[in-house]
Amino acid sequence: MDKNNSLVLVTGGTGFLGSYLVRLLVKNGYKVRALRRRESPMDLVQEAADQVEWAEAGVTDVVALEDTFRGVTHVMHCAAISSFHPKDAQRLKNINVDGTRNMVNLALDFGIQKFIHVSSIAAFGRAKERPRLDETSKWVQSKSNTRYAVSKYLSEQEVWRAHAEGLPVAIVNPSVILGSGFWDAGSPRFFSQIDQGLKFWPVGRGGFVDARDVAQFMLYLLESDISGERYILNAQNASFKELFELIAIALGTKPPPIKVTPLLAEVAWRVEWLKEKLLGMEPVVTKESARNSVSSFYYENAKSLSVFNFKYRSLEETVRETALQFLEAKKEGMRAKVLPFNGVDGRR
Repeated sequence: MDKNNSLVLVTGGTGFLGSYLVRLLVKNGYKVRALRRRESPMDLVQEAADQVEWAEAGVTDVVALEDTFRGVTHVMHCAAISSFHPKDAQRLKNINVDGTRNMVNLALDFGIQKFIHVSSIAAFGRAKERPRLDETSKWVQSKSNTRYAVSKYLSEQEVWRAHAEGLPVAIVNPSVILGSGFWDAGSPRFFSQIDQGLKFWPVGRGGFVDARDVAQFMLYLLESDISGERYILNAQNASFKELFELIAIALGTKPPPIKVTPLLAEVAWRVEWLKEKLLGMEPVVTKESARNSVSSFYYENAKSLSVFNFKYRSLEETVRETALQFLEAKKEGMRAKVLPFNGVDGRR
């Protein structure tokens, strides 16, 4: 693609993954327009903020979105919310499903050359009888599916529908994305919790991937002629016990000592539910998050490794670099951090 005649629109540009993507695009010389809400903190994009055209618009505001699409040639759709609380069911639908519908409809209207959608491994659906998943795995109805998973599946259906109507698309399905960010939210919170003496480790297993690798793969897709494909982005399958031990070692502290079994997880979410009902306290875990944490699934990454000569950073490398930044942040009042990209253009 011709960078000089391209304008890339990034949704969720100030968020965790979006900030890595915005920084990488700017680093590689792309003209970027990014969406943000008026109240969105800019901490994660400070180094690139003055090189980005910022547009205040939400994915549910069609009128405002129309203005942001003018002149855009490519779209990278990162904006979404993740929640396991029943109270957020409508917001999940509004932002993840309806917001994606708005984006692809406008992409069709404006003749966008490529639309790259950030989905999730949750969008495959989860069933105990199918613990191993790859890109050919079809959605299954299951009690194990969270409201978030349903919203991401439905958002993908909007993207595939637009593709059938002529929009060039590609979808990425990252596993749990790791890296530095705001230390009280998302996966960076693992580091602050373990540093503060987290007592519990759940028995579940899942997949993990570096935020920089997700952003880099999306850049490769942007620059390629690939359309109509989806890719699981997953560096490594590991247990939460293994992940938490790696983090504890990197931080120089003790790993959580108490195993959370499925039975204990069921007790925990019920206790938190009761506290919320009686005392109005925000639950530490919900039914969905508790059950997710003790489930075990394996995600194949062969398809992503078969294109672009792509290689993932190891889980150990990601944890080590993130832990170093966390320890620096502790000395600086818990300031938000972002992991650096390697080399001149960010490629590894």
